[in-house]
Amino acid sequence: MDKSAVHRPQLPLKTRISLFFLSAVTDATMRPDGTVNRRLFSTLTYILKVPPSSSKPRHGVATSDVPVDPSRGLWFRLFVPRDSDIQKLPVLVFFHGGGFVYLSPDFKAYDDVCRRFARAIPAVVVSVNYRLAPEHPYPAQYDDGYDVLRFLEAEGSRILPEKADLSRCFVAGDSAGGNLAHHVALRVAQHAEPPGELRVLGVIAIQPFFGGEQVRKSEIELEGVDVIVNPARTQFMWKAFMPRADRDHEVINVCGPNAVDISNISFPATMVVVAGFDSLKDWQMSYYNWLIESGKEAYLVDYPNMFHAFYIFPELPESTLLVSELKSFIHKQSKV
Repeated sequence: MDKSAVHRPQLPLKTRISLFFLSAVTDATMRPDGTVNRRLFSTLTYILKVPPSSSKPRHGVATSDVPVDPSRGLWFRLFVPRDSDIQKLPVLVFFHGGGFVYLSPDFKAYDDVCRRFARAIPAVVVSVNYRLAPEHPYPAQYDDGYDVLRFLEAEGSRILPEKADLSRCFVAGDSAGGNLAHHVALRVAQHAEPPGELRVLGVIAIQPFFGGEQVRKSEIELEGVDVIVNPARTQFMWKAFMPRADRDHEVINVCGPNAVDISNISFPATMVVVAGFDSLKDWQMSYYNWLIESGKEAYLVDYPNMFHAFYIFPELPESTLLVSELKSFIHKQSKV
């Protein structure tokens, strides 16, 4: 297909400027030897980080940073809605995107997103600061995600507000975080759920970062059109994440030739979000179809005029729509 025939999403100037800056910073900090210039990245993005707001809630949500294992830099930002009169709130464990290589819960975009989730659902949100590649390759991120759930199981009564209901827990994430959400939920399911209160009722995979050895149609057609994802960045991030494996590894190509058979596993209901201008959409659609074929409860939410990571831009109407979809999914699964 002629790429020039593929139209581009019509975006506000504010969104285009943000995307340009994000792309430029990412490209500038990826070194040819496969490492990341963390000092430069921190310098360029210093103004984009925000502290917690425990003493003075913002937009009706108080936040605090909770250490889990300081020896490995594992912590989470806790978001608690202050103006909700609901007696029991679901717990949403969130994993940020960034290709397993970049970003953290204290970046303004993710602080804002999780604050919106906490207020709109409403829910107690746990935004996880997992270790990043290439300094910490696979399976560090998966271990961190799973260990946060175990920490909540053991310390929830001390750390979480009284209204947090761990029996209604959801794991969510965008891009690499969507990949993480799937695999953390799978690990919980393979352990036949923990013996305590915590129960994972659902997975929310927002444009999850999956791939494989075979190049998909969407990757070809949207090369140069997708404003976030391109072959150079994805190759860098997969090699940083798992340097000695091919892309058909079960955690990358989740429904490929080496996929884990989940047909006999009690895997939770899953909401899969895709977008028309996301070059990874064919991998995400394969994931959704694989869940259905495996006999699992899955829901597809499609935004044909959006791009990868669109939902972190609140000026886009589709961002508000997605928050509404997420709220409906959580409420539905909480009543099952």
